[in-house]
Amino acid sequence: MTTSTTATTTVGRVLAVGSLKPSLAQTLSTTYDALVLPKEGPERDSFLTEYGGEIGVVVTSGRAGVAAELMTALPRLGAVVNFGVGYDTTDVDLALERGIVVSNTPDVLTDCVADTALGLTLDVLRGISAADRYVRAGRWPGEGPVPLARRVSGARIGVLGLGRIGRAIATRFAALGCPISYHSRREVPGVTYAYAATPTELAASVDVLVIATSGGAATSGLVSREVLEALGPEGYLVNIARGSVVDEEALVDLLTTGGLAGAGLDVFAAEPHVPEPLLALDNVVLTPHLASGTVQTRDEMERLTLDNLAAYLAHGKLVTPVPEMG
Repeated sequence: MTTSTTATTTVGRVLAVGSLKPSLAQTLSTTYDALVLPKEGPERDSFLTEYGGEIGVVVTSGRAGVAAELMTALPRLGAVVNFGVGYDTTDVDLALERGIVVSNTPDVLTDCVADTALGLTLDVLRGISAADRYVRAGRWPGEGPVPLARRVSGARIGVLGLGRIGRAIATRFAALGCPISYHSRREVPGVTYAYAATPTELAASVDVLVIATSGGAATSGLVSREVLEALGPEGYLVNIARGSVVDEEALVDLLTTGGLAGAGLDVFAAEPHVPEPLLALDNVVLTPHLASGTVQTRDEMERLTLDNLAAYLAHGKLVTPVPEMG
């Protein structure tokens, strides 16, 4: 991968926004002479005053993104290159309005995210993490076996959002003999899984509801209290999508009062903060947004991020623009 100084100068300087993979940040610095946006405060304000008009490309992550306020402070911005499949933290509507192109890193993290969904389901239904804590606390000799758990094979699985990741999740559960149903904005051609017309209808018909939809305003609160209550006291929720998709207040209430059997959660509404009541529940498995967190996947994400940057600097086009850019 090579990029000429002339190409970089023509489109403006590169700006790194948010915490990035160290090797990616190093490449941005050494190969592209990238600037780094300071954290919120007076230093950021003075930085944007001095350099805002020079920035042509932002490289960021799904956790940081480019919100409207930052985008407005970068009048020359032409591209947002996103390290991650999720890009709901970037104001895509404003980007479209201003002719700014946005990329993400689809496909390369599909398998690892789907693996995590399966792992969370196995863990929470079989009580693996809770049993591990039980053994480590020395309770087994004195208290005997842990309570019986729930079988995963054959459980009815509902997938909310049958995109790339949703289909990979469904394939994994189908291999365990699980009947699969799904809900998406529209029926997906060529699949044999049962289609539910609404999220509530889907939740009412399954044992485990796996959320694999995209984040952003369009799906905020999609898994409402009504949906969670339809899943019911024998049902489990697994979320590897975005915390914003779920009514988290209702989720906490139902988990703490027996309205749901359990949950496996990799994402939360106000990360890195997790609702305090969940920390004490053995029927909830909590992970720190690690679904794509393998060495191999992050390396592939980095490669695709740099490919998008190089392509934009050389030709003004992205390798993997987000769907809205099509």
